[in-house]
Order: sequence, then structure tokens, then C-alpha cells
Amino acid sequence: MTLRSILIHPDPRLKKVCDPVPDITDELRRLADDMLETMYDAPGIGLAAPQVGVTQRLIVLDCVRDGEGEPRPIVMFNPEIVAASEEKNTYEEGCLSIPENFAEIERPAEVTARWIDRDGAEQQEDFAGLWATCVQHEIDHLDGVLFIDYLTPLKRQLITRKMQKLKRERARA
Repeated sequence: MTLRSILIHPDPRLKKVCDPVPDITDELRRLADDMLETMYDAPGIGLAAPQVGVTQRLIVLDCVRDGEGEPRPIVMFNPEIVAASEEKNTYEEGCLSIPENFAEIERPAEVTARWIDRDGAEQQEDFAGLWATCVQHEIDHLDGVLFIDYLTPLKRQLITRKMQKLKRERARA
């Protein structure tokens, strides 16, 4: 497995709508494994393919925190939300592509997601709490939507400027 570089906002690849995955290939399974390793290393609880520069509909997630139980990595090809509760939850969200920036985001408290697993089988599961927030956040990435897109234009601009500065500093290092 290989650690992948995570794109930092602003990057035009993070704003693209991703293509559906037509077939689950060994290459895509390797990408999923790399993404899981990259996510755990970051550390994060979710990662979408566009964050590593691949514009395909693939996300990985694992919301089990260290010490809270066995890891539960999930690989989702072509994930979609097929149902969402009217009840809302607010979580402080962050993003590996927008490091060290967080904001309270309101989303449906429970969702039902459908996807294709790494073996090509269709899966469907109900998610609640942090898992529901995470799966929605990652699917947003596949549609070119970042969590800061839910903020006011001013807050979004401030974070974008911070990220531009961070990218300049990293380029010099």
C-alpha cells in the first residue's frame, strides 16, 4: 500500500463532479487500500478519491475512534444517499483537504446509503450520528462540494485565503 498526497483547497480537482466507477478493477481496489492507509495516517475518518487527485466516485471511511473498538473500514464505490431523516444534527466538521479548519455544519441526523463494495456487490446501510455526517461529507466531495460551501461567503473566503497561504508556505519549504 502507498500513502497518497492529499490535495489542499483551493484546487480545481476538488470542485469537479466525479465520474461513476463502471467496473471494480484490481487497480481501483489498490486505490481504495491506498486511500484507507492515507486516511488513517492523516489521521482522518473519511477520504474521497478527488482528495487524492482521482475524479471517480469512490470514498473510504471509518468512524471508529482509537480505543473505542475494532476499526471498521468501509470502501464505497458509486455511493449515494437513498433516504435522509428530517431530523438534523450539527457536527463540527473538518477536512483533510482544508487542514486545521473546522465549522459547525448541519446535516440530516440519519441517512441510508447504497453503494458497490470492493467485491462488486451492492450494499445498503443505515447510518446515524457521526457516521451519517461522514458519509454525507464524503459523498459531497464526489459532487465537488466542500464543507466550507455551507458557510457564509465571508467565512469561506477567510478559510480559502488561509489555505492559499498554507500552500505558498509549503511550496517554499
